[in-house]
Amino acid sequence: MEYIGKVFRPPSEARSLIIQCTIGCSHNKCAFCGMYKEDEFRIRPLDDVLRDLEEMSRYGQVYRRIFLADGDALILPMEHLKTLLTKIAELFPKVERVGIYASPKSIATKTVEQLKELKELGLGIAYLGVESGSDLILEMMKKGVSAEELLHQGQKLKDAGIDLSVTLISGLGGKEHTLEHATESAKFISTLQPNYLGLLTLMLEPQTELYQDIQQGRFELLTPSEVLEETRLFVSLVEGKDIVFRSNHASNYLSLGGVLDQEKQRILKDIDEAMEDMQYLRHESHRRL
Repeated sequence: MEYIGKVFRPPSEARSLIIQCTIGCSHNKCAFCGMYKEDEFRIRPLDDVLRDLEEMSRYGQVYRRIFLADGDALILPMEHLKTLLTKIAELFPKVERVGIYASPKSIATKTVEQLKELKELGLGIAYLGVESGSDLILEMMKKGVSAEELLHQGQKLKDAGIDLSVTLISGLGGKEHTLEHATESAKFISTLQPNYLGLLTLMLEPQTELYQDIQQGRFELLTPSEVLEETRLFVSLVEGKDIVFRSNHASNYLSLGGVLDQEKQRILKDIDEAMEDMQYLRHESHRRL
């Protein structure tokens, strides 16, 4: 099986069979992200992807999950996706879920009815990088979309019955906009009500525009304690039902998790305890993307 470039996937897809359908990211302009900077976005030929599926099916391994990579595979043409999902069902009859990265741009290329059709063919979950609910911060980070548009496109996935996993990034507003980042992100999540919410923590990547802003004093990173303060405020403000919350990525200083409406007080207590004794935090040298 061929794979071009580095493999990036959500933490929950760690044991999935990863099939590369696109190379790179269709946007690839975010100021904080260095994931696909070495790759020019393109769609892999359908025959190549089908060949990879055929090859992996011959090993006899039982895969429960399959993830369609790279950064924005939902942008594939509808007939392309339908062919892939049909082939997956044929070759891997025991697969319980197919996952995919999505973006506002790629979701916009599909109607709700088309998304429902993909759901019926086996697409079970889509991962949407929201990063912040603040229009100011989204613009600063060159996300290329407003919070309102993110809400609209995310809602389409929910209306289609596809599980929605949203990612936010702690510290993305820096010291100057930490309050706005926490409050506006909480409003966003409370409105959208995703099935899953992942909270990462901003990492410094030398090949990004944000790195240059930090080096030149235009952006000031949060300290670990300030990250916890921002996280605490965000969690305290979010209102939702059955949102599965995870902040256990390798970039996070503190591992947190729970169902927000059922376990909010316990999560806040975990944060408070860590703020009183910083030995609970992951050392800077151990943080990774």
